[in-house]
Amino acid sequence: MVVFQNSEEFSQEVELEGHLIDSLILPKVFDVIMELGGDFEVLEFRIGRRKTETSYAKLLIKGRNRRHLEMILKEVYRLGAVTPLPQEVEVREAPADMVLPDNFYVTTNHPTYVYYKGGWVEVEGICMDKVICVDPSSRRAFCKPIREVKAGDLIVVGEKGIKVRPPEYPREGLGIFEFMGSRSSPEKPSTSIIRIIAEDMFRVKKEGGKIVVVAGPAVVHTGADDALAKIIRMGFVDALLTGNALAVHDIEYNLFGTSLGMSIETGKTAAGSNRNHLVAINEVMKCGSIKAAVMKGVVKSGIMYECIVNGVPYVLAGSIRDDGPLPDVVTDVIEAQRLYMKYLRNASMVLMLATMLHSIAVANMLPSTVKVVCVDINPAVLIKLLDRGSAQALGIVSDVGTFLPILAEELAKLKIRG
Repeated sequence: MVVFQNSEEFSQEVELEGHLIDSLILPKVFDVIMELGGDFEVLEFRIGRRKTETSYAKLLIKGRNRRHLEMILKEVYRLGAVTPLPQEVEVREAPADMVLPDNFYVTTNHPTYVYYKGGWVEVEGICMDKVICVDPSSRRAFCKPIREVKAGDLIVVGEKGIKVRPPEYPREGLGIFEFMGSRSSPEKPSTSIIRIIAEDMFRVKKEGGKIVVVAGPAVVHTGADDALAKIIRMGFVDALLTGNALAVHDIEYNLFGTSLGMSIETGKTAAGSNRNHLVAINEVMKCGSIKAAVMKGVVKSGIMYECIVNGVPYVLAGSIRDDGPLPDVVTDVIEAQRLYMKYLRNASMVLMLATMLHSIAVANMLPSTVKVVCVDINPAVLIKLLDRGSAQALGIVSDVGTFLPILAEELAKLKIRG
């Protein structure tokens, strides 16, 4: 039997406010306290009685000793709990470039605020596994990776004066995310899901939002090249993040009708067609870039063609397995990551299509407030994405070759209707 001493020294009041029941925030807080061997009392609880009203709870959390209590508080703070009287956030100078002070705070991907100079300041550019840097002159706070930290930067340390807002699911619903009862399953009515995703995409663009597509070469292998090209042409893509392979096979398909030498229409491989992807690379090399190949009439259709003619920016991130690579490929992985983050900034929705590595990498760069739809034939990809902290992602187990043509068709209908 665990004995908790009756001492205020080992207890702390915390408050929570929001859609605490619908979003399961309060049960998660209770679970964390109990799993860590703590105890709690509910001092006050007010339930929102209308769909738009939030709930409020005040808890007294108890630990066996000071260290035990701090361990529990560290976890419940990350679920959105705050102390009734906010404490000033603690900052320390970085001792050298790319070196952090001890006990530095590590961010989640949820909206985060620091209590600095008597007020709450939102941390800009939030994403998981970074640190918070405070600028005293502008009274602003920024999320920074270790490599961008400079000597003398004021880095947040400890857990005091930090407020986290986990994603909430209000009762009025969130489009496709209201429709799904589970976050990843093959046993869903696919056509209905795709129709609602199309409606969400149409709504995002109508409201001036930004949609980013992350795609792998399976988009071409499965015959969905034309569908993604059409979606770009209709104006539903604001940036494309991918690798060398998608661009190469897209250009190969639009030059020769093959992907890795296999005919997309017949599924057969003709003699000697295995060299087609190298020929495609060579044709672009002759021109100097994909854009130049489009301007010279060498590449006349496809995903990359539509990006060029419609002014949609793209980033091709290189890897050690790339053939060529194409001259547009960013072979410096740090630079590629920087460019990915640039085009993900202020994204409203991200569509991830049949690429495990790019999907997980991009998800780790996103705030939890961004809508994420991940489509993959392999359920393990979707599970990995969710397990690595992207709880806001909607996983759809489907062949992207089936998914994209239906999505393009539904978007075309919405565009006609206006």
